[in-house]
Amino acid sequence: QVKFAESGGGAVQAGGSLRLSCSVSGYPYSQYCMGWYRRASGDERNAVAILFFGVGQTWYADSVKGRFTISEDNAKNMAYLQINDTKPEDTAMYYCAADCGCYIGSGCNYWGQGTQVTVSS
Repeated sequence: QVKFAESGGGAVQAGGSLRLSCSVSGYPYSQYCMGWYRRASGDERNAVAILFFGVGQTWYADSVKGRFTISEDNAKNMAYLQINDTKPEDTAMYYCAADCGCYIGSGCNYWGQGTQVTVSS
């Protein structure tokens, strides 16, 4: 059974930074694509960053390029999403996902519970 532990969400002012963390356990492969997705209130859930875990290749949604960084700590089986220069439009529930297609816009087979990010102006 694939399990997730997400953390790092919270409230931040515009122009600030947050780092989201995701631990994935129970996935049977050491190299796979995983990602961070977000869903703002009333919107669809969209990918913001995809990581080829164990390889390090990354993909980003155009809307977050230059401000978001997805990374991994392979030894700890952790993935991170660094969010810099936060904007009110970054306010959303952020989900960690695994067994994704290796491109922005792909679907995923396993999902975490999500962590809320709220950016005030």
